[in-house]
Amino acid sequence: MLPGIARLSRARRRVRRAVLARRRLLAALLAGVAVAAGVQATAAPPPPAVAVLTAARDLPAGAVIGDDDLVAVDFAPGSVPSGASRNPVGRTLAAPVRRGEPVTDVRLVGPALTAGDPGLTAVPVRLPDAGMVALLEVGDRIDLIGTDPQSSGASVVASGVPVLAIPRPSTDSSGTGPSGGLVVVGAAPTEVTTLTDASVRLFLTFAFSH
Repeated sequence: MLPGIARLSRARRRVRRAVLARRRLLAALLAGVAVAAGVQATAAPPPPAVAVLTAARDLPAGAVIGDDDLVAVDFAPGSVPSGASRNPVGRTLAAPVRRGEPVTDVRLVGPALTAGDPGLTAVPVRLPDAGMVALLEVGDRIDLIGTDPQSSGASVVASGVPVLAIPRPSTDSSGTGPSGGLVVVGAAPTEVTTLTDASVRLFLTFAFSH
């Protein structure tokens, strides 16, 4: 046998012995690769996510929402809160919102404020004294009392109306704004006209309702 052929034959025998000596390890590795490939092929794709706008920080009632007050968080489709707002920028918060809480319609000043009691209508009322407004909190029930500046005496304009929102007072470029403070209350349909008229003509105050 030629020397070159002999060397090639000996090399083949060494490789064959090495493979045979490690055949269990190679079999285990190949089996592991096959299992991993099978799992990856059969794994279900991740469920689609829905981006929901949440508060980037604690926000107080009356705050006007800006772009930097919001952060989008992915929710599973079945866990998206009802009434999640798609574009609340520029809207006024009717109640405080905690960091990470989705911004929903019932947290914003608007028709949804009366979602808990569809028999009521949301009516904005301006009280002449900002300090008076500072005594109120969302959820209080109050009697609105009107006094005519041109005559004596007072009368109850609306009884037991809930405070739905207390928007933060706005200011103009000169740093001043309307006097007093705005309060959104829930009124029965039969009270809306009387309440709207009184808020224009009368000096309004309130008493806490029992």
